[in-house]
Amino acid sequence: MARASREAAWEFWGTELKRRREEARLTQEELGRQVFVSGGYISQFEQACRKPQLDVAVRIDGALQTDGFFERMCRKLINESGFTDYFAAVADLEPLATKICDFEPVLVPGLLQVAPYTRAVMLADNPFVSDDEVEGWIAARLERAKHLSSPARPMYWAIVHECALRTPVGGAACMTEQLDHLVSLARSRRVVIQVIPYAQGAHAGMSKSMRLMEFEDAPPTVYTEGLFWGQLLDDLSMVKRATATYDLLRAAALSPEASLSLIDSAAESYRTT
Repeated sequence: MARASREAAWEFWGTELKRRREEARLTQEELGRQVFVSGGYISQFEQACRKPQLDVAVRIDGALQTDGFFERMCRKLINESGFTDYFAAVADLEPLATKICDFEPVLVPGLLQVAPYTRAVMLADNPFVSDDEVEGWIAARLERAKHLSSPARPMYWAIVHECALRTPVGGAACMTEQLDHLVSLARSRRVVIQVIPYAQGAHAGMSKSMRLMEFEDAPPTVYTEGLFWGQLLDDLSMVKRATATYDLLRAAALSPEASLSLIDSAAESYRTT
């Protein structure tokens, strides 16, 4: 489904939510309390400026007695988004974010990847898929990365472990291109990148990827991911804990200037391999 068509479908989802909520004689705040979100969230769902997570759609069906309508439509839109069900909501929120903070312990973050690097990562995880599927995944990831170049781009901060620089994903040529890309982004002041060096030893959040997102008119979120699962949370206490962890990661990392030198040095080592 084309992006414009998906957006129109989400607008219909929101319009139907408003219609059925009003038929049930519930305010946005009243429905929000029943499905464990704020009335402001219900308003954002109805205006299609924020997409609901699948579990919220299920609870809305229960509150409005709509026989699974909102869950089914939500599943269809998630399935046709090209992303896994647990990541689709994150991808939808990216264009709305005013600030994104990523931490990756072993990989270059997705929004910073070049096509050959993404291809190597995808094939390592999915060795039996078709070329068309892989190219579709790459195109989707590169499309998301365009947010970092748009006039309304979010403030983007990435922290990676030195492991991400030293693991030769895709071979020397691929890593040279990837690390040169990171250097270019950092030097253009479109992103801030910090590296936690091997010498640091133990640090907060070891082996756990994390993303924090902030918005103009919605609560901040934290997203964490493991093998075949992901969690997007907007519970304030959890976001505060994740933010504290990210602060510890910043403290453990090299400065942006020193990080850039390390990335540049790693790229040169691949260039001369």
